[in-house]
Amino acid sequence: MIESETNPPASEIAKAIERLLADGAIAVLVTLVAAPVNVGAKLLVEETGAIRGSFGDEDLNRAITRFAGRFLATADEAHTFRISEFAPELADWSEAQILCERIEPEPRIVICGAGHVGASLAQLASFVGYRTTLIDDRAEFVTRERFPDLKIELVATTSWTEAVREAIGNGRGISIAVVTRGHNEDEECMQAIITTNADYVGLIGSKRRTNIVLDRLRQGGPDEELLRRVHAPIGLDLGAVTPEEVALAILAEIVARRRGGKGGSLSAWRRA
Repeated sequence: MIESETNPPASEIAKAIERLLADGAIAVLVTLVAAPVNVGAKLLVEETGAIRGSFGDEDLNRAITRFAGRFLATADEAHTFRISEFAPELADWSEAQILCERIEPEPRIVICGAGHVGASLAQLASFVGYRTTLIDDRAEFVTRERFPDLKIELVATTSWTEAVREAIGNGRGISIAVVTRGHNEDEECMQAIITTNADYVGLIGSKRRTNIVLDRLRQGGPDEELLRRVHAPIGLDLGAVTPEEVALAILAEIVARRRGGKGGSLSAWRRA
C-alpha cells in the first residue's frame, strides 16, 4: 500500500552530500521521477547502507536501499529505472521510476615522479579533468614555471613517504601512478601506498624492475591480494614509445579502471 510522509528539506540532503564528498565517500542520490505520489522526493543512500530521506513507503525505501548497492557496483553515473525492474513484488509502485545519480568526489590522480613520463601524465590528466598532484624529491622538477597549469598541485619533498601519505590519505577515489627514477624511490612510494584503499595503483618499469620492487614489498608481509592489485608494468599495451605516448597508455588504463572499460578495441566485434 502506498503511504506518504514528508521528505526532509533539500538543504539537509545537500549538507549530507557535502559531508560525504569531504570524507571521500560515495553514495547514490535517488529521485522519484514518476510515481502516484511524492514525485520529486529524494533518498540518499550511502555506501554503508545508511539513508537520509524517504519516499513515504518503508518497503520501497528498503528495496531501493538494497538496489543502491548494485548501482554503485556499476560504472554508471546516472540511470533511470522502473521499480518493477528490481522490486517486482511492490505492485503499487511497479510503473514508478527513479533516477539514480552516483555521488563521489571529483576524480583524483597522484603522480610520484616528475620526470618526462610523470610530467606528461600530469598535464594530460589535468586536461582530461582529473584533480592532479605531482610529487618529486627534486624541487627543480616541480616548479610553476615548468607547470603553468594552476590546477596541478606541485609537491617538492625530502621524504617520499610523508608526501605520498599526505597526498593520498586513505586512498579512496584516488588513482596513483608511481613513475619515479629508480628502485629505491619506487619502493619508498609503494610502501606508503600498498595498504591504502586506492582505486588504482600502477608502477612503471619493465617486468624485471617491477618484480624487484614487488618482491621487496612482499618481504614486509603485506597481504598478497594487495600486491595483485598493483598494475605493474603500468598502463595499457599501446606500443607506446615516447613519454607522451606512455602517459596516454597510463591514463587510458586509469580511465578504463574507473569507468569499467575492458581496454580492448571497440571494432573487435567486426572481426569476431
